[in-house]
Amino acid sequence: MSDESVIAEISTPRTVTGAEPWADLPPALATPPGAGAVCDDQGARKIGRGAAEGFFSSGPAMVAHASLTARRLGLTPPPRSPDLMDVLELYAFVRPARFCAPSPTGLALSLGLAEPKSAEAQAAALREAAGLLLRELAEPAYPEREAAYVLGLTMQRAGWAWGERVAQALEAGGVRARQHRGSGLDVWSRLTEWEDEAPRGEAGSAPVDSESARIRLEKLLQASGLDETRPTQSDYAAEAAFAFSPRNEEGRPRVLLAEAGTGTGKTLGYLAPASLWAERNQGAAWISTYTRALQRQIDRESHSLWPDPAERKKKAVIRKGRENYLCVLNLQDMVQAAQLGNGDLIGLALAGRWALHTRDGDMTGGDFPGWLPGLFALPAAHAAGAANLVDRRGECVHAACPHYRTCFVEKTIRASRRADLVIANHALVLTQAAFDGARSARGQRSDGETAALKRIVFDEGHHLFDAADSAFSACLSGQEAAELRRWIRGPEGRGRRGRGLEQRLGDMVNDNEAALKALQDAIRAAAALPGEGVSGRVAPASGEVNPIGPIEAFLAAALDQLRARTAETSTYGGPEFGMECALKPVTDPVAETARAAAQALAAIEAPLLALSRHLEDILDDEAAELDGSQRSRIEGALRGLDRRARMTLPGWRSMLAALEDGGDQPDPDFVDWLSAETAFGRIHDVALRRHWIDPTVPLEAAVIAPSHGVLVTSATLSDPLQEDPFDLARLRTGSARLIEPPRTLKVESPFDYAANSRVVVVNDLTKDDPRQTAAAMRELFLAAGGGGLGLFTAIRRLKAVYERLGPDLAKAGLPLYAQHVDPLEVGALVDMFRVEENACLLGTDAVRDGVDVPGRSLRVLAFDRVPWPRPDLLHKARRERLGGQFSQGKGYDDALARARIAQAFGRLIRRGDDKGVFLMLDAATPTRLFASLPPGTEVQRMGLADAVELTRKFLNPHPG
Repeated sequence: MSDESVIAEISTPRTVTGAEPWADLPPALATPPGAGAVCDDQGARKIGRGAAEGFFSSGPAMVAHASLTARRLGLTPPPRSPDLMDVLELYAFVRPARFCAPSPTGLALSLGLAEPKSAEAQAAALREAAGLLLRELAEPAYPEREAAYVLGLTMQRAGWAWGERVAQALEAGGVRARQHRGSGLDVWSRLTEWEDEAPRGEAGSAPVDSESARIRLEKLLQASGLDETRPTQSDYAAEAAFAFSPRNEEGRPRVLLAEAGTGTGKTLGYLAPASLWAERNQGAAWISTYTRALQRQIDRESHSLWPDPAERKKKAVIRKGRENYLCVLNLQDMVQAAQLGNGDLIGLALAGRWALHTRDGDMTGGDFPGWLPGLFALPAAHAAGAANLVDRRGECVHAACPHYRTCFVEKTIRASRRADLVIANHALVLTQAAFDGARSARGQRSDGETAALKRIVFDEGHHLFDAADSAFSACLSGQEAAELRRWIRGPEGRGRRGRGLEQRLGDMVNDNEAALKALQDAIRAAAALPGEGVSGRVAPASGEVNPIGPIEAFLAAALDQLRARTAETSTYGGPEFGMECALKPVTDPVAETARAAAQALAAIEAPLLALSRHLEDILDDEAAELDGSQRSRIEGALRGLDRRARMTLPGWRSMLAALEDGGDQPDPDFVDWLSAETAFGRIHDVALRRHWIDPTVPLEAAVIAPSHGVLVTSATLSDPLQEDPFDLARLRTGSARLIEPPRTLKVESPFDYAANSRVVVVNDLTKDDPRQTAAAMRELFLAAGGGGLGLFTAIRRLKAVYERLGPDLAKAGLPLYAQHVDPLEVGALVDMFRVEENACLLGTDAVRDGVDVPGRSLRVLAFDRVPWPRPDLLHKARRERLGGQFSQGKGYDDALARARIAQAFGRLIRRGDDKGVFLMLDAATPTRLFASLPPGTEVQRMGLADAVELTRKFLNPHPG
């Protein structure tokens, strides 16, 4: 359908009758890059920038994403206003917990309208979207009408721009006549409670044979509406069954490293044996991913196993760390503060409405609209989003919380204990395994979250090394230490929310003199930790350093050492990446302040350990008197104390103690270094860091070896230039040290890459000139008619290219979005890129790893330069240690770059009918780096003009 017919269909002026006062809508304003349009009762028409600014600033007007609209007009993000109505807010109210990309196009597609491409069509679609949503409210069958009406009235009284129309539309469908109504804000009183069930018991050891896996896969494909079974997919499922066969000896897990090319269908391929194993053994198979997007994708694929939504909710559970889920107590605290005038009542009302409809309370990558808190300008402390509504600080009071029985985290943990599939992520699996392993080593019982890790599938397995590196590292920084102080002492500034140890534990230890003394000692000792504003004292803009306490004194000395040994303007130590330097040899001030800092940490650790022991004694001594709620609360407190008193603090003291041994030689297993992080040209944190040179050592010990079966799978595991293509995969998964070597499998993609893709190295550009990079991307994206993804290895270059590229694409009517520029999280940017077929997107690694865009929305992918690993201290130590296992001295760096290029190429062709051009805008790119691309791809080297012509002809073979 053309834009003209779209406009004609949806922008015809409607007659507003007295029965539909809510349908009298203000003009809708759309501002795609380089254009502006408005749609009112007279229809849709283009307008200039000045007129668009007038509509936006003076109103009344409807927009989609007020902050993004303001940025496109060169204005500051606006506060809420009765005259500025964001249709996305209306969508969040009418359709809570339902997906919508945050743009006029996203709204149109979510409501079943055709994709509007021109500015006029977008304005018309925006106006029609608002009308459709209000008419949906006016339908007599609209669910939970009374609750929506009560909340809508409250939001209207709070000044919500949509309040009056929402109330009128709901009244049109019929509401009860009542003299008194509540506020509707107390959503916590209407959440369903979880119920405990009997323990499931140990999983069995019944095997899954290859033929059974093939049969199960065939049934899954039929349930998905696919009649044919691809031979490669069937072979993959059959081989994957090995990871679900019983092990014969402790410490000898069944490990399979399986590379499956894009299009193989590996998700259903491993779900087939995993689901069989879970059924036969009454246990949970864990599927771990690196990105949130893949977690949701796997959940959708599980529909083939359990078509009934109610059954699937029980059988397949998405599991994340508790910092991803709505904390109902935080919501209640913020709502109550907002009712007193200190907060965003409208945003909180929308978040509460979502809470009543969400599947699992997941605010980061789940069904919460992550764009909602950023629509209007608000103080950061008032934003009704994940930053304020999840428990990021470990302040949970567990069973002492009045909402414990409705807690989303507790619901999810309990559901995962009964599930057949637990769809988790690498970060949760590895950090929890490290914690459980530490407790088990002390003879303590695991808390049960990952105690059932018998069978694990690590999808996106090429990221397992990086996930382990993060999970098993330590960092003593100003911000981390300030967080620990806050966890112990609670918020110390006026108007700050939070709960310290005394608030969380005081009533449990009041009758135990020794425990009460340990608590008070810990609170006093924690005063030595940095408080709020530490960066302003350690690294002030004025240069007048004023550290308070021994930890801040150490960080100030560390910063002096950093400045003495680092060139702030160097390629890898400049404002974008901050500074770093080797820890040893240390300066005298660093060594001296480290001693005092270690003593201060020991003074905090000792009473926390004592408090932990007293709580353990209470569990033992008062076992007969404690009810389930009290026991749960103490166990929750012990988990928090264990993490800090037995893991974090000893780790920090160990790093500081290494400075007192008098030697200058580093620990052979670790890399210790000093770093400073910068933002907007200023240092905002200083840190002492410790990482394993080979993080697969703890990965293998804590996760791989104790399991019974592990499948590590990805589209990019092997490296064809090595004598054994799976050497790198063994090295970076920890399986190289196993007693029983892992099996390996490589399944080629079924796609015809020779016919459907082109790979080009543009050889006449100067890669260090952002003007040339911007010009190249402009011409390539224009030749493709949009659908372009530009990948950068540095944020600074991305921003420089964006400034030059945006206006040129806007003239051609091609929207351009950019990570680190647009006021949206990466997931929302990718959503908009996916739904707008001709949009373009610029991003870094997070975009490369998180993009799943089948079809024409992604048809050109351009790297600004070779994605070599950044040669920081940690990487150089690893290259020296691990690179020797490769045939060439440069083999380690090559292998990592090859893998990144292959991963990016895999984003381009997602379906059999996709077509795409992959370009490297770096003339010095060695041909050997393309060796990991699928068979059938041919690398061509040519100038930019030829590359543009190739792109145009390949993607548009029949112009016009």
